[in-house]
Amino acid sequence: MTGIDPDDILSGDRAHVWHPYTSATEPLPVYPVESAHGVRIRLADGRELVDGMSSWWAAIHGYNHPALNAAITRQLSKMSHVMFGGLTHRPAVELAERLSALTGGRLPRVFFSDSGSVSVEVALKMAWQYWHALGRPEKKRIITIKGGYHGDTFGAMGVCDPETGMHGIFSGLLQKNIFAPAPRLGFHDPWDEADVSELAHLISAHKNESAAVILEPVVQGAGGMRFYSPRYVARVRELCDEHGLLFIADEIATGFGRTGKMLACQHAGVWPDIMCLGKALTGGMMTLAATLCTEAVALAISEGPPRVFMHGPTFMANPLACATALASLDLLESTPWRERVCAIEAIFSKELSPMAYLHGVADVRVLGAIGVVETERPVNVASIQRRFVEKGVWIRPFGKLVYLMPPYIAGESDLYKLCGAVSEAVFEEMEE
Repeated sequence: MTGIDPDDILSGDRAHVWHPYTSATEPLPVYPVESAHGVRIRLADGRELVDGMSSWWAAIHGYNHPALNAAITRQLSKMSHVMFGGLTHRPAVELAERLSALTGGRLPRVFFSDSGSVSVEVALKMAWQYWHALGRPEKKRIITIKGGYHGDTFGAMGVCDPETGMHGIFSGLLQKNIFAPAPRLGFHDPWDEADVSELAHLISAHKNESAAVILEPVVQGAGGMRFYSPRYVARVRELCDEHGLLFIADEIATGFGRTGKMLACQHAGVWPDIMCLGKALTGGMMTLAATLCTEAVALAISEGPPRVFMHGPTFMANPLACATALASLDLLESTPWRERVCAIEAIFSKELSPMAYLHGVADVRVLGAIGVVETERPVNVASIQRRFVEKGVWIRPFGKLVYLMPPYIAGESDLYKLCGAVSEAVFEEMEE
C-alpha cells in the first residue's frame, strides 16, 4: 500500500469489499494498513497502533516474525501446495506428530482443514459418523452449554448460543441441539456440584439420541468472554464417560498458551475424545486448523460403513501453513511464553481491575493473556474504535465487551498503553 493514497483505498473498499459482521451499504469504519511488525500495526497514513487483538487472537508471536517468515520462504522454494488426496508431505506429517505429542499421544489422529469453524464441522461429523459406524445412527444431537461460540458454518452455528448468539436468523435451518445453562462459577470460585447439575440431567435424559458434548474449555470466547471453573470441564469428561457420549473440546481460541496452559483442558487435567485447533496454530501467519481424535474414534469410523471419513478440503494440510505451524511451535518451545503470559496477566489484573468501579462497567475479569471489561450497555463500536485509534492502540470490542488479547511478545510499555487506552475510552464512552 506504500505510495497509495489512503482515500483511494477506502473508496475502493467501500465500493467492493464486504467486511465481517457489518453492512455492505452502511459499513463500520475501516483503517487502511500499510504494514505490521512486532506488536505494531502501521496505518497507511503513518500512524502506528499497539495491537491488542493479535489479529483475532492468532498472532501470538506478533507480526513479521523472522522465524515464521523464513519457514514460509523455505517451504515456498519447494512447493506452496499439493493436493492431500493420495499424496503426503513432510510438513504435514511432522505437524501431526507434534500436535499429537501436545496431548501426550492421547489424540494420535489428526485431520487438517482450512479454518477453525471447519475444524468444528469436522469434529461434529466425526462424532456423528462414529455412532453411525457403531450402528447407532439415532445418536445425532449435540449437547452443549449456552454462551458458547464455535464458528459461522452451519454445524458450528448449530452449537452456538441459540438466544444471545449472532446466528438467530438461521435457527430454522439448524439442527435442534440441546443447551444447558452456561456455567455460573468463575475460574477461581470454589466448586459447587450444582453448577453442572442441569447439564448432568440433560446428558442423562438425552444420552440415547446424543452423539457428543462440545464446549470451549475454561474460556467461552466470542460468545461472551466468560471464564469458568476447570472442575466443570472435568465433570463433563466424567459425565460423557458415564453416559456413553463423546467429548469435543473446542480449543481454537484457547490453544497454544492463551490461558496460561498450552491447552485449556490441562487446567482440568482431562482430555477430550476430539479436539479442535486453529487461530494461533500458525502464529497468525495464515489459515490452518486441525481436528484431533482418539484412536478409538478413528478406528470405529474406519471399520464401520462407509469405512472412510467423509470430508476432504481442497487445501487440506497446505504445506506452507504446516511449515509455518511447525515454526510457530518451535518458537513456543524455545521462548518463555509461560512467563510472558503470566506477566501479561499480572499487568492486566493490576491495571484493569480498578475499572470495575467505573460508572457503566458491569465486570472486569482476567485470565492468562486475556483481559475483559464488560460494560452495562453495548458500546458504540465505531465511536470507541475511533477513540482507540486516536490513542494509538488497536482494540476491537463487540457488544458489551471491551477486551485485550495481545501478542505474547508485548512489552510492559505496550501493555500499560493498552490498559490505559481501555480505561480512558470506556470512561469516555460510558459518560456520553
